[in-house]
Amino acid sequence: MIHAVIDSLLGAASLGDIGTHFPSTDLELRDVSSISLLRQTKDLVRSEGWDVVFLDATILAEKPRLSPYLIGMKSSISKALGLGCSNINVKSTTTDGLGFIGEEEGIASMAICTLERSS
Repeated sequence: MIHAVIDSLLGAASLGDIGTHFPSTDLELRDVSSISLLRQTKDLVRSEGWDVVFLDATILAEKPRLSPYLIGMKSSISKALGLGCSNINVKSTTTDGLGFIGEEEGIASMAICTLERSS
């Protein structure tokens, strides 16, 4: 889900995508924490004159049930972005048995954010 958040931030700032800045072929990034990449992305977005205002992320998964973990995820994102929890929404849903997600063969994540020009 953090990778979807990173793509959302980069896209909203017109800075490409996660693969442009953190390519999977870069051996130095092997086993790097996604939260660390999120912090670096926040710094990049800010250096380009943008502030994160709001973030909404959705995880699609049949199993496991993620509701017990959502508050912790929200808190981790809040700390990484320096953004209040009231400006972050993290939720999960299922596909009611449909597709590869519904057949428990994978999960997916989406995120959208609002940026504003720094003052």
